[in-house]
Order: sequence, then C-alpha cells, then structure tokens
Amino acid sequence: MPASSTWENAWDAAQPRLNALRQSLHLSSPENASISRVGQFDAEILDQELISVLQEPLNKALVLANASFKGRFEQELTLLIHLALYKLSIWNTGASYGAKLQDLRYTVPPSASHGRSLAPSGLPRRILILHGALTILVPYAHSRFRVHALSRAWPDAPTSDLRRKAWDLLTSFESSYTLLSLASFVAFLWDGRFRTVADRLLNMRLVPSRALLRRDVSYEFMNRQMVWHAFTEFLLFLLPLISARKIRRRVNRITASFASIPAKLQSAFDKRPDPSSTTPRISQAFGKYHSLPEDQCAICAENASFNLNMADSANAFTAITVSQSNSDDASSGSQTEPPAYPLYTPYITTCGHVYCYHCIAERMMRAADDAEDEGWECLRCTEVVRGAERFTVEVDEASGSDYDFSSDFDIDTTDLSGSIGSYSESGLSDEY
Repeated sequence: MPASSTWENAWDAAQPRLNALRQSLHLSSPENASISRVGQFDAEILDQELISVLQEPLNKALVLANASFKGRFEQELTLLIHLALYKLSIWNTGASYGAKLQDLRYTVPPSASHGRSLAPSGLPRRILILHGALTILVPYAHSRFRVHALSRAWPDAPTSDLRRKAWDLLTSFESSYTLLSLASFVAFLWDGRFRTVADRLLNMRLVPSRALLRRDVSYEFMNRQMVWHAFTEFLLFLLPLISARKIRRRVNRITASFASIPAKLQSAFDKRPDPSSTTPRISQAFGKYHSLPEDQCAICAENASFNLNMADSANAFTAITVSQSNSDDASSGSQTEPPAYPLYTPYITTCGHVYCYHCIAERMMRAADDAEDEGWECLRCTEVVRGAERFTVEVDEASGSDYDFSSDFDIDTTDLSGSIGSYSESGLSDEY
C-alpha cells in the first residue's frame, strides 16, 4: 500500500504542472499562433494571378466573337470570376485558393458567430456577405462610375455643376480610402493581424489551418493550372479550323426548312389538286426570308439578326421587331414606313430576287471559296444562285418637271459590259 500512496502523492503533486502545460497548448492554438506576414501577402498575390489566368482565355474568346466585347464587358467578366471564386472558396471553405496554398483560413471571434446563421465554411453569413460586398461589389461599382464620369467629361464641368461636385466628392473618397489603406497597412506590418481594410472592419483574420504550420506547396493547384492552360491552347488551335460560315449556313438551312413547313401545309390545304386536271403541280420552295418585302435586302436582314452590338441601329434585337412590323405592314398594306433594309446598288440573281451588290458579291465569293459546296442558296426561295446582274428599271418621262416611275420592274437582260459583270457559277468572274 505504501507504493500506491506514493503514486497518488506524485500525481497530486504533478497537477499544477499538467495544468500549466494544458494552458500553454491552448495558447498555442491556430488562432493564436504566430502568422507570417509574407504568407498572407503571398496568398493575395496568388489570388490575383488566378483571376488573371482565368480571365485571359475568356478575353481572347470575346475578341474572337466581337472585337468590341472585350472593352465593353471586361469588367463584368471580372466581376463574375470574382463572385464565382468567392462562392467556391471563402463562402464554402473559409479560405481563398491562395490562402489554401499558404495553409491559411479566415476566422472570426466566437462572439460574432454565436447564435447566427453560418455559411458552409462555418463563418457567419452576414459577415461573409458584407465582406464580399466590400471586396468585390464596391470596387466594381467604383470603377464603373469612374469610367462613366470620365467618358462624359465630369472633371471638365463648371464648379457649380452637380456633375463636377459629384466628381470632387468621388476624388475625396478615393483620397480618404488611400490614407485609410496606408494606415491599415502600417498596422498590419506592426502586428500582422488584419491584411486589408475590409478584414479590419469585419474583424476577420487569416490564421493557420493547423497548429503546426507546414511551409509546403501542394502541386494539386499547379496541375490544375497546367491542365487548364493545355485545354485553352487546344481550343485556340481548334477554333480556327472550324468554319463558322458553314455552321451558320447549315443552321440557316435547317431553320429555313422548319420555317417553310407551315407555308407548305397551308398551301397544300388551300390549293388541293383537281382530280380531273392532268397538269402536274410545281411546288415552290420558301426560304427563311420569303415574306420579307421585295424592296428590302434579305442578306442585310440576316446580318442584322446575328449582330449583337447594341450601339448599331440594326442588331439582333431590332431585327425581331422589324420582322414583326414587316409582316404586319405586308398584311395591312401600309407603305408609310421606310424600308428597314433598303437595297443599295441592287443586283438581281438567276432566281429572280434582288439583293444589294456588296451583299450578294460577298456571299457568292464565299461560296466560290468553299469548293465543296454547290453554291450559295437564295434566302427567299432556297435555289442555288448561279450569277447576278445589275437590276435596272425603265423610267417614263412625264410632261414638265414631274416624273412618273412605273411600278412594274422591267428586268434589263441586255449586255452590261459597261457595268459590273455578272458572277459566274464559280463566283470568280469579274467583268467590268
């Protein structure tokens, strides 16, 4: 029994030392461990590099689609990338991708998260929403407002103008924020607690994910970046090999065939064949723009349907309204409105339809370049166009200074050696 009492006395005597060790372990938790300032700066730089890596191929894709898209929608594209990365990183896991590489994560005081709804990362939803608004939405709104003010010459307005006052207020806010950022940066270099002004306002700190911080870099993100670069380079190599004109032409053929189905059904029901008649009926094909008025160019209408430039008067959105108004005017017989797609230097094709000279020339030259195609199909009747000639009308002179233009177009099929010659079937005939 003396041995057991000796062990008990030793256990009781060691309790103060054990309590001190437990307290020291608690103080060395990840929240209170020493945090490297360089690691926090590296995390911010890695996040910026990740955004630039993701944005570069998307900007190239926008330039290929339309050269003006990059300048108009670059900031919106950056905003979407920021929001997506914020949702997938800080909102879901509590750390950005750069912070994960540095083995860091965000934390808030326990009093701030007690009794409040938490995000999947374990941080309060309200704090994360405010943090995302301060770090993503506010810079986007500031850049957009600044570009809007500079494009409209607000700094050059008179001092009594509201625009000049708004600009002066904006510059004062920018100066105040710069001074506040400088003070926050100096405080961060002193204690290493809050990296940005938003983190300091919301009391969000970057702390090590584990008690024993390992200064190693995982190659998982590097492998993903290499795969992403290889994929984008493959797309940039593959896209020039794909002919967008051929795909558009096939889509137009399919849509034209579907659009002509109601007209064919209606003509079949309206004009039933006479059993006693021995004359065979000739079915007429309808193109995508068969209902467009004859005084308008169908190619111009098709080009407008693919134009997404809102600054242009003829774009895809106005083409829809124009097509609806054209159908209404055709049914009501209204001739007060000017044509939406007028004919400039009209040329008549072998199928008997009229187009602009530059439109029909471009389409026939494209068809000539694509040697495997039979030729360009008319947008009104879907017939293959073999050539085009200058469209002329006869003008009857009236008495005095008045002129009466005949409403019936008389196609002049005489020799046009003095004008631009007709395109042959190959599309390469240039007789002037």
